Amino acid sequence: MSLTPPSQRIWWNESIPKTEVLWIIIAFCWGLVMFFMMIWWHGAGEQNLSNEAYRNTPEAYSKKADEMIAAYTVRDENGFPVVRPPAGSDVYLIARLWQWWPILELEKDQSYRLHVMSMDWQHGFSLQPVNINIQVHPGYDMVMTVKPDQAGEYGIICNEFCGIGHHTMLGKLYVVEQQ
Repeated sequence: MSLTPPSQRIWWNESIPKTEVLWIIIAFCWGLVMFFMMIWWHGAGEQNLSNEAYRNTPEAYSKKADEMIAAYTVRDENGFPVVRPPAGSDVYLIARLWQWWPILELEKDQSYRLHVMSMDWQHGFSLQPVNINIQVHPGYDMVMTVKPDQAGEYGIICNEFCGIGHHTMLGKLYVVEQQ
């Protein structure tokens, strides 16, 4: 056993076979293609949400949500207010142990700025069946522009484990035809 191996065993002194160089070039070029496809697909694929995040306090966010609820509640459903804000407005959804508050009723083919914030722990906002997923952090107002294109009832699921009642953290969002 020696401290320095013989020179023919030092890999960086060996020449690289042409086939290996070819595969390295192919892999590098494919990596570039995939990198630029991700950038292009973000815009052209219409799958990724362009969302925003702002620092906020639970008190300030809750005040805005309460004002929206007081102004636009249309009915009560099992103790939850059903809120129908005007098209183009800011809509506030609160995530807290173990509920989504309030129930939203949005108009089909109208655009809204949907704000989502957690009051306590990290939660996951998953709108099903359209498969919109974002993480909802305490202290951050997550904002996304949504334009529902199909009427119906949608489920809101927390997909980040948030404690013993996590499996009960379900919400609703209704999309209705314009009146």
